Amino acid sequence: MSGSASAQRPTWIAPLRLIAARIGAALLTLLLVSMVIFAISGLLPGDAAQEALGQGATAGQIAALRHEMGLDQPGPVRYVRWLGGIVKGDPGTSIVANQPVSKIISERLPNTLRLAALTSMVAVPLAFLIGVFSAIARGRRLDRALNVLTLSMVALPEFLVATLAVLLFAVKLRWLPSIALVPQEPTLGEFLRAYTMPVISLAVIVVAQMARMIRAAIIAELDRPYVEMARLKGVRPGRLIFRHVLPNAIGPIVNAMALSLSYLFGGAIIVETIFSYPGLASLMVNAVTSRDMPLLQACAMIFCATYLLLVLIADTVAILANPQLRKG
Repeated sequence: MSGSASAQRPTWIAPLRLIAARIGAALLTLLLVSMVIFAISGLLPGDAAQEALGQGATAGQIAALRHEMGLDQPGPVRYVRWLGGIVKGDPGTSIVANQPVSKIISERLPNTLRLAALTSMVAVPLAFLIGVFSAIARGRRLDRALNVLTLSMVALPEFLVATLAVLLFAVKLRWLPSIALVPQEPTLGEFLRAYTMPVISLAVIVVAQMARMIRAAIIAELDRPYVEMARLKGVRPGRLIFRHVLPNAIGPIVNAMALSLSYLFGGAIIVETIFSYPGLASLMVNAVTSRDMPLLQACAMIFCATYLLLVLIADTVAILANPQLRKG
C-alpha cells in the first residue's frame, strides 16, 4: 500500500517540499544574521547620543538623549523592538538626519539597484559567452588564454580597478568624470558617462568569477555519457551545447550567476565610495562614520536579505531543473 501511495503522489510534492525547506532555512539564516548585525553594530566605538549632540554636550544632555533613544535599555529588549520595526517596515529614525530610515533608504536604493542592473546586463552575457567558448575549447589555446584572462581579472581587487579607471579615463584621457553624478533628466550621453566607470569596475570581477563557474558547470556536463553518445550519433557541436548540455547545466549555471551577482552588493561599497555614487553602499559607509545605528543596521539587513534572496532563487532553479525532482 505504501508503495502504491508513493507512486500516486503528485509530481510537484517533492520539489515543493525542498523549496519550502530552502525558504525556511533562508528565513532562519536571516534571523541569525539580524542578531549578528545588531550585536556587532553595538560594539562599534563611540556613542550615538554623543555623536548626535556633539562634543560640547553635557553628561546630563547625553543621558537624556540616550533615554529618549532607548539606548539605556537592555540589549535583548532593544533587539526585539528593532526586529519588530524591521518586520513592520519601520526600521526607525536616523539619528543624524532626524528622518525616517525608510525614507532615506527609498531615495538611495533605486540608485544601487540601477547600478547592479546595468552591471548585470554587461556581465551576464559576457561571462556566459566566455564560459561557453572556454568549455568548448577545453585544453586548446583559446581556453588557456581565457583562463589566464579570467584568473588575472579575479586577482584584481575592485578598488584597484576603480582607481586605474579613474587615472586612465578621467585623469589621463579626460573622457569620463571621476564622480558618478547623474542629473535629474540626463541625456543618453550623460547617463553613459556617469555609469561607465562604476559598471566597468564592478563587472571586471563579476565576469571573471561567473565565467569560470559557468565553464566548470558545462565541462561537468560534457564529461557525461549522454554527450559521448550524442557525439557518436553525429550531433553537431553547436546543437550539442545548446540543445543538450545547457538545459542540463542550467541549475549550476544559474547558481553561479546568482553567487556572482550577490558579490555586486559587496563590491558596490568600495566602488560607490570611490566614485561618490549616491547609492545604498555609500550610505552605509556614512552611517558607520556618523554612528547612525538605525540607518547602519537597516542597510546591512538589506544587503544580507538580497544575498539570501539570490541564493534562494539559485537553489529553486536548481531544484526545478533536476529531472528526478520534476518527476517526483
